[in-house]
Amino acid sequence: MLLGQLAPAAGRPRDNVARVRHALGRVESDLAVFPELFLSGYRVGDRFHELALGPGDAVWTELSELARAHHTTLVVGAPTRSEERKGELRNSALAFGPDGPVGVQVKRYLPNFGPFEEGVPFTPTDESHSLPLGRHRMGLSICYDTFFPEVARHLALDGADLLVIVSASPVPSGPLFEKLLPARAIENGLPVVYVNRVGVEDGVVFGGGSGAWDPRGEPVAARPVPDDTLAPEERLLLVELDLDEPARWRPFRPVLRDVATRPGEVFED
Repeated sequence: MLLGQLAPAAGRPRDNVARVRHALGRVESDLAVFPELFLSGYRVGDRFHELALGPGDAVWTELSELARAHHTTLVVGAPTRSEERKGELRNSALAFGPDGPVGVQVKRYLPNFGPFEEGVPFTPTDESHSLPLGRHRMGLSICYDTFFPEVARHLALDGADLLVIVSASPVPSGPLFEKLLPARAIENGLPVVYVNRVGVEDGVVFGGGSGAWDPRGEPVAARPVPDDTLAPEERLLLVELDLDEPARWRPFRPVLRDVATRPGEVFED
């Protein structure tokens, strides 16, 4: 799996697609993940409306073609237009597979404190569903959703063998994610992949810290992909995860089995 800890060019989606293309060309991987709002940048204000994507857009089509050409599943963050209500925008994680688009996961919880003002341009969702990943399934989650354990739990109960979290988190939040990410893995008995952006936008310094954890919450070794085009804080990382491991591990910590027998304690949409 390829983790693209990169800094997007704010307001320049074609340049950011070019960086995705470059990264996919560096190494083969069955899953490639890029950060939250990577195609637009995070602090672009009213420009989200002109940068928002939808099926059939040129950038959307190009991403699908990239996934097909590289025989990979591509996950990348972007603003999207609501299909239900015109004028509404969503903070989304897009997934494209070797055979075409796989799905879209909209962010469930929008932070509105400190430097975050996501409730202004975006509308959240109340739904999460696992998506196909070869013969397995993955759950997608976005940044602040990690602080709400019911989101990951719902995805695990919906059949996810892997939780993929895309993020645009600043440096001060780093120590919190260091604690939350292995916890999400342990309590659901599934590996977690986290890809956070780096760089600076409008005075906000984004913190990186991308990596992976196995179902026991142990960090998985990541191998850097050499690339002399990267800025000092940027990384292309390769990790290997066994997506059959949840099925082997969960009988020893049958949390999902036990919570599923108590419907009143299971998060429901």
